[in-house]
Amino acid sequence: MLAWFTQLADLLVYDLLGLSSQSAAGQALHFFVEDTSKIFALLLVMIYLIGWLRAALNVERVRDYLAGKPKLLGYGLGAGFGAITPFCSCSSIPVFLGFTTAGIPVGITMAFLLTSPLINEVAILLLFSLLGAKITLLYALTGITIGMLGGALLDLLHAERWLQPLAANAYRHGATQTQAKTSVSDTYTPNESTPGMSWRQRHQFAKEETLTIFGRVWKWVIIGVGIGAALHGFVPAGYLEANLGDGQWWSVPIAVLMGIPLYANATGVIPVLESLLIQGVPLGTTLAFCMSTVAASFPEFVMLKQVMQWRLLALLFALLLVAFTLMGWVLNLVTISG
Repeated sequence: MLAWFTQLADLLVYDLLGLSSQSAAGQALHFFVEDTSKIFALLLVMIYLIGWLRAALNVERVRDYLAGKPKLLGYGLGAGFGAITPFCSCSSIPVFLGFTTAGIPVGITMAFLLTSPLINEVAILLLFSLLGAKITLLYALTGITIGMLGGALLDLLHAERWLQPLAANAYRHGATQTQAKTSVSDTYTPNESTPGMSWRQRHQFAKEETLTIFGRVWKWVIIGVGIGAALHGFVPAGYLEANLGDGQWWSVPIAVLMGIPLYANATGVIPVLESLLIQGVPLGTTLAFCMSTVAASFPEFVMLKQVMQWRLLALLFALLLVAFTLMGWVLNLVTISG
């Protein structure tokens, strides 16, 4: 089936436009047409299917469920919830406030907030279709690990003291309510008050979610594929491999710093990831750059300023930079030496 997109790109670029497959423009445009059509098709199909399955997911019930869990389990559940929910940074903030209102420890909430922009089910499916199971699993495990460790560290530092007044007041109020009532873990019953959704309702939910998410990410897909196409077509073959292919120690922190001024969501950055790997850039350096672009960019931190004081933002920023750099070094060491 995926061969259809290659054939479509061949028809449009080489047959109709008459560009040579040996030219930089031809290779770049072919990459752009093939990947854009492939990603758009996968997005529409997979967002709908996942939306249909998620139609009965109750975010408030998940929030209340997390409120009664031990912290260690909570970090895993928070990061896991962040990984399966297609929220970008701006839409994660209302959920963040909802979690703090429920009195959930800030570390568990931060595990969610750190993981949510890095991983979502659509990005994972696209990554799997483009680059296979091994890289997809590495990406997912790395993102979840960063979320869990970051949440645990922020809990140890009592990061709730550095929330903005709105979030801090909500957290204190929620914590008081949580302590005053019976543990949610003793009373929680899945879907106890949520009526079953009919097939028509699920279809309507999935259709609306498809249109909403696609409307939010399509421009990032085009930008990401455009950057990937430029790298694929116009960067001389072997150039990036010759300069970054040995996984020099300095290449990883430079890649992390290069990603900071940029902004993309996890879906839009995958074509860039694909193109960098094709060009011979080591896996660790590539993932460090892409994760920095998604989760440590200036636009994201401007949005997070709504709920965090500068001290917490600076700590979170430093935590992410160190985590991405260490992750890149480890993956380069494992993959290059192996």
